[in-house]
Parts: sequence; C-alpha cells; structure tokens
Amino acid sequence: MKFQPTQLARMMALALTFGAMQPPAHAQTAGGADVTVELIELLVQTGVIKQEQASTLLARAKAKAQAKVAQASADPGAATAQPGDVRVPYIPPSARKQIQQEVKEEMMVQAKAEGWATPNTFPDWVSRITVEGDVRARNESRLYDSRNSDEIIDFAAFNKNGPVPTVVGNTANPYDLPYLNTRKDHRNLWRYRARLGVSAVISDRWTSGIRLASGSDNNPVSTSDTLGNDMGKKSIWLDQAYISYQAAPWAKVTVGRASNPFWSTDMLYSDDLQFDGISAQLSHAFQDQPVTAFGNLGVYALDYANTPWRSDTGTEGKNESKWLLGAQIGASWKANADHTLKGALAYYQFENIAGQRSSACTVYASSDACDTDWSRPAFMQKGNTLFLLRDIRQWSSDSSDWNEWQYVGLASKFNLLDMNLSWDARLFDGLGLRLDGNYIHNLAYSKDKMIARAGGLSNIATNAEGSSGTTTGIQSGADAWMLQATVSRGMKLDRAGNWRIFAGYKYIQPDAMPDGYNDSGFHLGGTNARGYFLGGSYAFDKNVSGQMSWSSSKEVYGSPLSIDMIRFDLNARF
Repeated sequence: MKFQPTQLARMMALALTFGAMQPPAHAQTAGGADVTVELIELLVQTGVIKQEQASTLLARAKAKAQAKVAQASADPGAATAQPGDVRVPYIPPSARKQIQQEVKEEMMVQAKAEGWATPNTFPDWVSRITVEGDVRARNESRLYDSRNSDEIIDFAAFNKNGPVPTVVGNTANPYDLPYLNTRKDHRNLWRYRARLGVSAVISDRWTSGIRLASGSDNNPVSTSDTLGNDMGKKSIWLDQAYISYQAAPWAKVTVGRASNPFWSTDMLYSDDLQFDGISAQLSHAFQDQPVTAFGNLGVYALDYANTPWRSDTGTEGKNESKWLLGAQIGASWKANADHTLKGALAYYQFENIAGQRSSACTVYASSDACDTDWSRPAFMQKGNTLFLLRDIRQWSSDSSDWNEWQYVGLASKFNLLDMNLSWDARLFDGLGLRLDGNYIHNLAYSKDKMIARAGGLSNIATNAEGSSGTTTGIQSGADAWMLQATVSRGMKLDRAGNWRIFAGYKYIQPDAMPDGYNDSGFHLGGTNARGYFLGGSYAFDKNVSGQMSWSSSKEVYGSPLSIDMIRFDLNARF
C-alpha cells in the first residue's frame, strides 16, 4: 500500500483525535495516550510507516507530554498533571465526527482504486495481466472452373518434399511431379481458428506477451485448420512471443515474434502473418494541428539456411541468412470531425532470398546436396517466377542412369515500394464510408537479370513464354494494386447491430512481391492473380459477429486458373 503525505498527515491527526476523544479532565489523558500508541502500532503493522518512524513519533509525543507537564506545574491555574500525561485541546463531538468521516472517505477511495481493501479482490500482479482471445468457425467452399489447366505444378510441395526427379533416364519425368488441384471443387469445408494471448505490464515502460494459435501446419500466413480427421486432436502453435519497451511517449521498441508493425494491406502481408525480429514504432501528434506523423522501422529474420554435407566434394555446406529490412513513413490528417485522410510510403528490402544457380554438381541419390540448395524458399505459395537451382552433371556415360534431382528458387530479387492511401468519412445517422488504395512496385525486377540468375531461359520453371517446349521469354511483371470501399455503421463490430459491407479489386503481377507472405484466401494465396472480392459483416451481440465473403479471381499470365471462394464466418472475441 502507498499513501500520499496528505493522507499520512490525516491519519496522524486521526490518531491524535482518537486520543482526544476523552473528556478534557486530566484523569483521562493517560487513556488518550494509550489509544495514540495503539494506533501508531497499527500503522506499523499495516505497513503504512516503518518501526523506526513509529519510535520517532512516540519519542516526540513523550517529549511533548513532558514539556506540557512542566508547563502545567509552572501554571498555578492549570490542573495538576501526572508524569506521562498528555494534555490535548478539547475537540467538540461534531468536529471529531467530521474528521473521522473525511479520513474514512479518502481512505476508501484509495482502497478501491488500488484494490487493497476491497473484499474478494486479487493481488496487484493480477491487475497487470490481460488475457484475450478469439474463436472463429467457418464454412468454406472452393470452386474451380472446369476450363482450368490441369498441368500446373505445385512447386511449394515440390520444394517441401524434394528434391524431385525431373529427369529419369534422359527423359522428362512428369510422373513424380506434384500438381495443384485445379478442377475439383471443395465444398462445405468446416474450418476453425482459435487464438489465446496473455500480455503483462511489467512496469511503466516494459510489457511482454505470448499468444497461442491453431493451424494445420507451421505456414506463416494462416492460423486456420480443418475440422474432421476422424475427430482427431488439433495442433497448437506459438504464434507470438515478444517484449516491448516504451522508450518515450512517441516511441516503442518490440523484439521477438509480434504482430505486423507496418500499415499495410493483405495484398502484401496476410493478417495472420507475424514478424520475427525487432521493430520500432514512432508517432508524433503536432500540437494545435490536426496532423499526426508516424514511422515504422524493422529488421526481421526470414530464414537461417544451410546446405548439408556434400558427398561429391566432401565439404560442409554453406550457411546463409535471409532478412527483411523495412522502413515506413506516413501521416494522418483529420480535416474535421467527420473526415480523415491517411497516407504512407514504405520500402521493404528482402535480403538474400533470390535463388542462386549451383556450380557443377553430381547427384547420385536424392539425399545428395548441391552448394546452393540453401537458396530455395523456406515457404512459398504460388505465382513467382522460379528456376531450377541445380546445375547437374551426369556421372554415367549410360543415359539410362541419368537423373536430375531438383529444387527451385526465386528468379527475381525483391525491393518493394509500397504506397497506401485511405480516406475515412463519417456520413449521417452513424454511417461511415472508407476508401482504401494500395500500390506496390518491385524496384529490383529485371527480366534480363532473372534469366542470367537462372543460367538461361531453359532453366526457367514457371511463367515461361514460348511454345512446343521452347522458352522464348518470361511472362511476368513488377506491379500490384488494390482498391476497396467499405460502408459501415459503427467503427467496430463490438456492439450489437453494428455492420459493414465491403467490395474491392486486386491485381497482382507474378513478381510484384514474394508470393509467400500475402493473404492465403484470395486466389488461394500468392501472386499472378486478379479479381474481385466483396462481403458483409453483422454484430449479433457484443464481440460476437458473422461475416459472408466471396472472391472471384484468375491468372494474370500463363495457364488458365480461375478460383471462386465463398466463406461464412462466426466470430467471438473475449
């Protein structure tokens, strides 16, 4: 318990008041002193004052009492005082009652605020812990056009389960290649998401938190899982683990695995994506101005890659690190009570994620490695231009013994310019309108450099242009953009009756961004996609809402791939 100096003074006054509640006759002063001693001892027991402070107070009271005895002896008109008696002035009952009431009220206010004198309360540390979470139940249908190509290779599975033999006996091998499902509908998939987080205020400046989440695997862009599996138990993953330091009112630093610190859309970063590294978030509201400036900086570890021992050279594989460096600056301008304009410009540099063609490499079995195997993506969805990483040299003069166990890597580097703009307007009768725009350009995109990185057009595995098995170029691009309009009642879906409807369009060229980090719902994730999306949400009760959404997308370049996605969600937050 902590008390302010004024409260201590009042408590001392109360102690003296209790000692003075006896009639003014000298016969009662000793009893008053006893009460004062007992109250001081009670203050020591409850931790209000220390024992040495109490001893000082008692010594001071005794000294004053002795001084009053001497003064009474020198005053012929005074009542005869006995040693140890303490003379106090007479306080009327009404004044005593008023003092008692004031002290009681003040102490009760502090007791309720600090939780130390309210029945059935918890210790102080409990008040610094926040537990929150959400659960989502979803019915999802994935609908494919019957005219889609059925020869689109699933290169995410290719790398995950690889290396894959693309050539057997000097003949292309299509039989061991994994293919995407492109024509068979998946209707009425029942899925769920569950997240539970705990955060703790350690001090005025330090906080820490962890969060658990569901998920079918450890992919970074989704925490959803599919029900079923013969009623089998589901997996739980560590979704967040971070420590934050509030360096100043305008600056916060976070280290660990935490939520996206940048203002961005799900065209670039999925809402479920967490960032592994260190972030700095800055914000400054200009005094007497309707403008708030903000900035975000971050360094994030993408992968610590290595190539295993190489049997053909007898050497240890190479270790490499892959990083994301990000910087963003923006501002929000509140033109008036009903209109807000917000904009931001960001730069993201993905370090060392492009594939590297290996040196000449001889592979005898699938367990053998080549020197740039580390450069394959740790996770990807689909859409980026890929090439065959290994420059394989055959070990036998007999072509029937030949093979090519391959991985694929990203053909392009990625240094992104990301621009976001949003206008939010409060209309009438509680209605709001929000317009959002997002444009992304890959500054590192170059077809010539992609071909050189791949070691020639013949090694390009996706987005190749040509016919009759001959590659003449690359069909790709460096740009992506999105527009969205949202009409709503209420700022959030946290009150019964609030609702919102939204509609938008996305256009994402194959190498506008890495395909592994964006929303896994639109076109089932990745790049080389364009199409519409719309939906609506309604709050049934406080923190309980439903949502219906639909998207229809197809490829920008290459083999036809059209996908419609329909979702019905029920969400609960606590």
